[in-house]
Amino acid sequence: MAATISDLRERPAFAGIVADRVWRAFWKEQGHPLDRLKGLVLRSLEPGPVPTTLVAHEGDLFLGTVSLIACDEESRPDYSPWIAALWVEPEHRRRGIGESLVDRAFRLARDAGAGRVYLLAGEARRAFYEKRGWSICEADVPRSGMHVLVRSAIRRNREEPVFPSLGKR
Repeated sequence: MAATISDLRERPAFAGIVADRVWRAFWKEQGHPLDRLKGLVLRSLEPGPVPTTLVAHEGDLFLGTVSLIACDEESRPDYSPWIAALWVEPEHRRRGIGESLVDRAFRLARDAGAGRVYLLAGEARRAFYEKRGWSICEADVPRSGMHVLVRSAIRRNREEPVFPSLGKR
């Protein structure tokens, strides 16, 4: 069976596993409570382009996730939107699922009018993104070994805000 990518709004039953996997991968070691992340994931069920969480699945089997959010780095609030929290279950890696999730999130941002899309990646993941058209915008942000990457997108109408609800171009 081929992987399907769905908006979490279409498959809300995956919200709990999305929160769990993202928390374990990115938040737990920093001491953030799981409930805080659950609340952020549930915001993806609200209407609008940001935040949006995508899930890769085969039927009811969770394979991975990624989110499109307003900002993933507090020290760079002018950069928006961001692709964040890419996770693919270890047993399903190397099947192109991560690439498909990132591509779909990028297209969502572009279709919403974003001129640029950002993400934060460590040195170990940098090549994955650079092979897919991303380039370093800033190195060593917010700490050594982490990079802000950017990819240009084509806006349909430069006069419209990228995300009207955020008031940002």
